[in-house]
Amino acid sequence: MKVLALSGNVKRPSRTAALVSVLVKRLSERFDVETDFIELVDAAPVLFKALRADQLDAAGRAIVDAVEGADILVVGSPVYRASYSGALKHLFDLVDYRALAGKRVLLVATGGTPLHGLMTEHQFRPLFGFFNTITVPTAIYATESDFIGHELASDAVSDRVDRALAELASITPLLRSIGSSAEPARLKQRA
Repeated sequence: MKVLALSGNVKRPSRTAALVSVLVKRLSERFDVETDFIELVDAAPVLFKALRADQLDAAGRAIVDAVEGADILVVGSPVYRASYSGALKHLFDLVDYRALAGKRVLLVATGGTPLHGLMTEHQFRPLFGFFNTITVPTAIYATESDFIGHELASDAVSDRVDRALAELASITPLLRSIGSSAEPARLKQRA
C-alpha cells in the first residue's frame, strides 16, 4: 500500500513535519507500506504556479498525482487563523474531487494552544468528507509544549499516534502487519 505524508508547513524546521514524520515512521515499522513525504515548504512554490489543475507543469502534476495515487494519506498542518495552511488548501484545490473516494486519512495538526485542537474536527474532517475519504477517528494534535525543540516529547500525544494507527489497521483490511507485534502492548492491554 502507498502512504503519502503531507505536511502543510511553510517554514523549516517544523513541529508539524516532525509529528507527521513520527506517525509515518511508526506506520512503516508496523505495516508493509511504501511511504513518501511532501512538505509544502518545498511543494507550495511549484503548486502556486497554477491556479487550476489544467495549468500545472510536470513538477506540479507529479505532486498532485502522488496525492491522488496514495492509498493512505497522513495529512498534517500547523493551525493558521483557526484552520489549516493556505498552501495545503491550494494543493487540495488542485486534486480531482473524485480521486480520494474511499481512501484512508490520518489527521494531524499542531498549534500554539490547546484551544486550536478542534481544528481537526471543524476544518480537516469536512475537507476530507467532501472528498469522500474515510478519516481515522482519532486525530493527533500537539502544542509547542509537547515538543523539545522539534522532537516529540509528549507521552500523551505518542499514545494518540499509537491509537490512530490501531484504528487505521482496523478499518483498512489490506494493511498487512510486519511481524506479530504490530499493535503496541499498551493498546492490547486497553482492549
